[in-house]
Amino acid sequence: MSKIELNVGLFSKRLRIVYDAWNNAPNDDDYASISDVGALLLIAGDPAGEDEPIRKGTAFQTWLLGFEFPSTFLLFEKSRLLILCSASKARILSQLRNSDSPVPIEFLVQAKAKEPPTDALPRFVEAYTNLDRVATLTKEQHSGKLVDDWNKAVADAEKKPTLVDMAPAVASFLAAKDEEELKNIRTAASLTSTLLAHYIAPKLETILDREAKISHEAFATQIEARIGYGEGDKAKGPDMKVWSKGRGLNDVDWGSTEFCYPPIIQSQSTTTGYDLSPVAESSQDDISHKGVFLVSVGMRYKSYCANLGRSFIVDPSKAKAIYSLLVALQSELLGKMKEGVISRDLYQHALSFIKEKKPELEPHFVKNIGHGMGMEFRDASYLLSPKNGRKLRANMVYNLVLGFTGLEEGGKKYALQLVDTVLVGVDKATCLTSGVKSVKDTLFFLNQDEGEGQSSKVPAKKAPTAKVGANGNPSPVKNKTAGGKVLRNKTRSAAQEELVQSMTAKIAEHQRELHAKLHQEGLARFSEGGGGLGGKEGKGWKRFQSYKGEAGLPREVESLRIFVDRKAQTVVLPVHGYAVPFHINTIKNVIKNDEGDFTYLRVNFQTPGQLAGRKEDTPFEDPDATFIRSITYRSTDGHRFDVISKQITDLKKEVNKREQQKKEMADVIEQDTLIEVKGRRPTKLPEVFVRPALDGKRLPGEVEIHQNGLRYQSPMGSQKIDILFSNVKHLFFQPCDHELLVIIHIHLKAPIMIGKKKAHDVQFYREASDVQFDETGNRKRKYRYGDEDELELEQQERKRRQMLNKEFKLFSEKIAEAATASVSRVILVTGDTLEPDIPFRELSFEGVPFRTNVRLQPTTECLVHLSDPPFLVVTLSDIEIASLERVQFGLKQFDMVLIFKDFTKAPLHINSIPSSQLDDVKNWLDSVDIPLSEGPVNLNWGPIMKTINEDPYEFFQQGGWKSFLGAADDESEADDDSDTESEFEAESADMESSESSEDESDYDDGSDASDDEGSGSDFGSEDSEGDDWDELERKAAKADKKRAEAGRGHESDESDRPKKSAKPKPKAKANGKR
Repeated sequence: MSKIELNVGLFSKRLRIVYDAWNNAPNDDDYASISDVGALLLIAGDPAGEDEPIRKGTAFQTWLLGFEFPSTFLLFEKSRLLILCSASKARILSQLRNSDSPVPIEFLVQAKAKEPPTDALPRFVEAYTNLDRVATLTKEQHSGKLVDDWNKAVADAEKKPTLVDMAPAVASFLAAKDEEELKNIRTAASLTSTLLAHYIAPKLETILDREAKISHEAFATQIEARIGYGEGDKAKGPDMKVWSKGRGLNDVDWGSTEFCYPPIIQSQSTTTGYDLSPVAESSQDDISHKGVFLVSVGMRYKSYCANLGRSFIVDPSKAKAIYSLLVALQSELLGKMKEGVISRDLYQHALSFIKEKKPELEPHFVKNIGHGMGMEFRDASYLLSPKNGRKLRANMVYNLVLGFTGLEEGGKKYALQLVDTVLVGVDKATCLTSGVKSVKDTLFFLNQDEGEGQSSKVPAKKAPTAKVGANGNPSPVKNKTAGGKVLRNKTRSAAQEELVQSMTAKIAEHQRELHAKLHQEGLARFSEGGGGLGGKEGKGWKRFQSYKGEAGLPREVESLRIFVDRKAQTVVLPVHGYAVPFHINTIKNVIKNDEGDFTYLRVNFQTPGQLAGRKEDTPFEDPDATFIRSITYRSTDGHRFDVISKQITDLKKEVNKREQQKKEMADVIEQDTLIEVKGRRPTKLPEVFVRPALDGKRLPGEVEIHQNGLRYQSPMGSQKIDILFSNVKHLFFQPCDHELLVIIHIHLKAPIMIGKKKAHDVQFYREASDVQFDETGNRKRKYRYGDEDELELEQQERKRRQMLNKEFKLFSEKIAEAATASVSRVILVTGDTLEPDIPFRELSFEGVPFRTNVRLQPTTECLVHLSDPPFLVVTLSDIEIASLERVQFGLKQFDMVLIFKDFTKAPLHINSIPSSQLDDVKNWLDSVDIPLSEGPVNLNWGPIMKTINEDPYEFFQQGGWKSFLGAADDESEADDDSDTESEFEAESADMESSESSEDESDYDDGSDASDDEGSGSDFGSEDSEGDDWDELERKAAKADKKRAEAGRGHESDESDRPKKSAKPKPKAKANGKR
């Protein structure tokens, strides 16, 4: 015990805080209880039991001295500090004599048990009884020999001072934390968050998945065992498989780590009902596998507490919206919890927020929203209740408790909670605990369509319900793809059902539902307007003026010669002795011809009814007016006409180029000002490159997270890119597994200017391969060769990639948290939260969206290609229908065209997808509720979309996409035709496919696509292979006919084979109409 070293400097600093606050107590309401007392008395008896919560007096003593000293009395007088303790404790505390204490320190040392008593206790009692008013912790009861002797001596004293409760003042001493305290609290918060994210949540998911039978108490015991258990030889240390995944936990002192209370697990089967208080217990009832699950866990590190609580919901309905409200409320309160705010005002603000958003939930809201926390788990002096008038101060730590109790759905009651440890700042508060908070992480879905019972942990953004407004109802197989994890079947009947009903039949049935819903939505969407857009919604008569009056004409026109005024963008032509100006926009082109000795210059004007070129639909103010089609001039000066012709042509090109640039930049927005973080350093991701690249040498910079957006700073600080959270549509994190880069990609709602280019996407990346180090120059290579060195390099590479993935994923989650906090009110209205979307490589397929073949990867909400520019980001909810083209037997590739809900937007062509991935693409499209169709030929979508835009309502009235394209399952419903007709239709369809594909494709660069098209068009007409195949078919058909005469009747396999090839026949006819 004598080896204990006290932090003398910290003691002096904290003792000075006590005396400064005491001396200034009359001017500060927080210390009003000690303003008129003569001394502060701090009593410590025997140590409290392990199950008892830490007392305020113990917390005060530990805060001041650094350790708990049982059976030690401290009397703070204005002029001195008296310490009554044993001799062994005095030897340790004597280190304080060397401190820079604001008052002298006197020690009164008691005698040992076998030695004669000293006058220490009488002198301490005398100093105490000479005072009139003494502040102490009146509500605390202590025990022990010293306490008994003290009580007896005070009882025998003639004069006794008046006692005052100093609990409010002690709470104020301990409220604002210094850096040493915050370091311990952050470690406790990291321990708690890591335990939740990497053990409790996955374990709960496994319990639900397997329907494991385990009690709440047993689960809680398993959680407690993660920090180790047992003693002596049977002791088991902490579970480093869990703790190694947390941040900053490498140097944790596990001897100073403990739980604040036994973890609390509650579910629908808890007999005592849901209880949000920390004194609740995990019952011995088995955990229910449906409904709401409440998890609360708190950990203490070096006496400092951190706490969090979460709600997990299985098959949410009303509960999902209520939990989203809690998340939004927490973001709102974090912005309000700052220095100077009164506790009761904070509670009233939370109550007002509930009344505004969901007034029916007000009676169910918790009676207080948290309390101060530090060494004491619950400091009642800083309760966030409607009656507490205490002010918040910077660096205070609160346990922010939000929840609703007594909620009811389906005749069963439930509760919801969201609890976090937060640090109060000057401008706002920040969460010290994190993880498993967003809607996507806390919702579980049980899919029981068509007798199936599958449970799947699906994030809210990935949830079937999230697509209801986008691409229809959740599909039976949706949870198996870009939605989450494949979990076990719930019942045996579900597994049998899966075997009986094929995937093709499921897709066909689901597609019929999607097409029917799409048709109804189309009729509803366009029924009000009736008429279409005609493709001219962005075009209108544009007025232009060359000169304001005759006085504005240039002097050169006085000569009555043709003059090109570049400044006014005007050509002045002499007409019957008058100088007539014509704006360049009225001129279509100029033509010069030489005939004999004369040169003719004809100026053609823009007029209605011109059929050639793209200007045929140019609007005019009055199309019925009289127009001049052209003016012709004749001159012997051919050189002058050459100059004039060139000037007019150049001016026309310049104006057209300027208009084109203006049109391209029309959707570029001017962002608001980025609000930088104040009072602390922003969270940064260093050593990253940006795409599109900035001007200058390619060097890595850093990305910073600020209050309302991101900032990329170049290495020299000369260039920067600001991205506001309000303009972020999608956030992607692509790990470097099987890739050369680890990527954070941001897709914007509206493009911004980066340099001189506009950008819809901004990407931050770092190279995963360690190319900057040459292994031949490695020092170890001089002495080691062969497989050992290669294995070591592979392990280093694998470890480096894991670290990169972890770093970038964590930063993307921080971006999402900051964005959610920045636009919390918007999120509450729209229901959308920004979450990092990770591509599903196992669902990827190859295709050509631009000029090169790339790997396209689905995510929860998009189809993306992020590895190389040009990037592709297609939001699935924007897709109206997907058309699969060139789907023919014998072709090695097919094309996919995505038509958007905005019919004015050009369809996206993804060409040359391998036919081997056709089923995978169809399964994925069906799983994300996108209607699809198949056809043997490529369609000319330009004229098609123009026709649809002219009158979309008429298009849907005539059957819409179902009649135009046909559903994917229509193949099975093809009419039975004769052999000859089927063969003819199949061949014509294939030939049409070949011609159309060759005309439309821009990618005939030696790839297999052209070869496939050729083989497809010649199907059935080759000299040797076709005949041999037909012969084999006929022989097989005859054999089958003999074996199944009774079953097949007059139907033969000879007719079946051509019919199979001719299944697209109805579509080919429809294509002809198009």
